[in-house]
Amino acid sequence: MKRTLLALALTAAAATTAHAQANDTLAKIKSTGAVTMGVRESSGVLSYTLGDGRYTGYHVEICQRVLADIQKQLGLAKLDIKYQPVTSQNRIPLVQNGTVDIECGSTTNNTARQRDVAFAVTTFIEEVRIAVKANSGIQSIKDLNGKTVATTTGTTSVQTLRKHERAAGVDFKEVYGKDHADSFLLLESGRADAFVMDGSLLAGLIARAKNPADFKIVGEVLSVEPIAIMLRKDDPAFKKAVDDSIIAMMKSGEIAKIYDKWFMQPTPPNGVRMNMPMSEALKAAIANPNDRPMEAYQTK
Repeated sequence: MKRTLLALALTAAAATTAHAQANDTLAKIKSTGAVTMGVRESSGVLSYTLGDGRYTGYHVEICQRVLADIQKQLGLAKLDIKYQPVTSQNRIPLVQNGTVDIECGSTTNNTARQRDVAFAVTTFIEEVRIAVKANSGIQSIKDLNGKTVATTTGTTSVQTLRKHERAAGVDFKEVYGKDHADSFLLLESGRADAFVMDGSLLAGLIARAKNPADFKIVGEVLSVEPIAIMLRKDDPAFKKAVDDSIIAMMKSGEIAKIYDKWFMQPTPPNGVRMNMPMSEALKAAIANPNDRPMEAYQTK
């Protein structure tokens, strides 16, 4: 009987320890000497692949610097960063189930997502826009009536378009790409008349197109959205470590330098330049770091 009770106690203790570690990312990183970063294949200059398992971009670099600070905090001689590509559709489940420890892509912080995951302080402010072929004649939301609009599975962009006051009475068909590159291909190939997505992603995809002059970004700003690094929920110690690192970069001016590198200078692999000066909204978010959701911005 005693042996049975001891076995049950040990099993319960092991389960408790496993559960605690699942919600203690710092402990997981310290015990394994490894961390998994969620990255995107084609999220503009925020996060993209260079091929051969290499990933780079504005948010990837910020996360690399955050993880270097966490490595020092934990006293680790070495930290193995594993890069896990994610999509708009699977990024939240992969953070929730522990496959990904820190997601460094192009995820909008909103109240619905905050029920499932946590977000670090805002590091980018996005404006949702419409990309079309330059010769399409489409200039605004009203011109989308009877058209086919592409967006990426798992994103909020078409919902945002439908909710816009100027979309009342505008009837359009939706098609979905599996990722941003696939959605842009729908526009490029003529299977869609427009692609609704974050302006920086659209600008990056256009800049890297075979003929960038064939495309343009038009129409009203559909939404202003805070983009942030995504973390597991109910892990305050890890969120604090990530936030502290980012806020230190904000205060030192390092974030502004990283922004300039990715949005104003030539970027790898082919030297494309985004030419997107920092918005006033992002300057304000850097001056006053916060993790407010999108809805807080819409009610200003």
